[in-house]
Amino acid sequence: MRPRERQDHVEQDLFRSRLDQIIDMKHPLVQLTQRIDWRFLEDRFDAVYSEGPGQPPLPTRLMAGLASFARLMALARRVHAQERGQRGPKVYSLHAPEVECIGKGKPHKPYEFGVKVSVATTLKHCKGGQFAIHAQALPGNPYDGHTLAKVIPAIERLVGNTLDRLHADAGYRGHNAPSNYRFRVFTSRQKRRVTPQIKREMRRRSAIEPVIGHLKNEHRMDRNYLHHRHGDANNPILAAVGYNIRLLLRWLRLLLCFVCRIALAVLLAPHKLAAP
Repeated sequence: MRPRERQDHVEQDLFRSRLDQIIDMKHPLVQLTQRIDWRFLEDRFDAVYSEGPGQPPLPTRLMAGLASFARLMALARRVHAQERGQRGPKVYSLHAPEVECIGKGKPHKPYEFGVKVSVATTLKHCKGGQFAIHAQALPGNPYDGHTLAKVIPAIERLVGNTLDRLHADAGYRGHNAPSNYRFRVFTSRQKRRVTPQIKREMRRRSAIEPVIGHLKNEHRMDRNYLHHRHGDANNPILAAVGYNIRLLLRWLRLLLCFVCRIALAVLLAPHKLAAP
């Protein structure tokens, strides 16, 4: 049975105050309820209502509010049960419970709250700039070295080629790279199997740091405004795409200036030859 929705009546009850006279109608939550398509939700909820006796239907707004309140209460119980120094999954944000605490190991910023992201770039600097060839969210706060089993195949599928070598920081020691990459992964401060050529290439490993800085500060990877796990997965990809497009636009702008300069020189050349 479909619930009987409450209708707004113009006449006022003598012993009951109107709700719009009690709450702030400019509050963001009140404005949100005015933008929700309640008729669409009523049609969706209509299919799950039971027709059994003794089960009177409740208004859709009430059921939606109770479901949201139950979710918040469940998160509040988890926060109340947490203890200082507790290991394992914790709640660090009520509006985004999937947020994780990531240890950075830096004196000025020992922790970051969010989702770990893997970023890869080319070893050599391209003419158009240092492009980001791969960016992927890694929920669950995994150990850096245990992410290569998924990251390396993803990079190869994306670029359509195999990787000769992979240079990573010291956090990737004890990695789980595929067996054919066991001796092609080099980490910072590694001593074994490091040739002079590998040492020169390792100096280029720090080129990833400016790329990460641009992704965070200029392309919104520092703070994710997209919702839930799907937003966490899409945000680094969109940030990398925006960063690469920005490099391409800068390169095209330089190319356009070069072409215009040549065209201007060609147009002015006859006038110079005709001058006495």
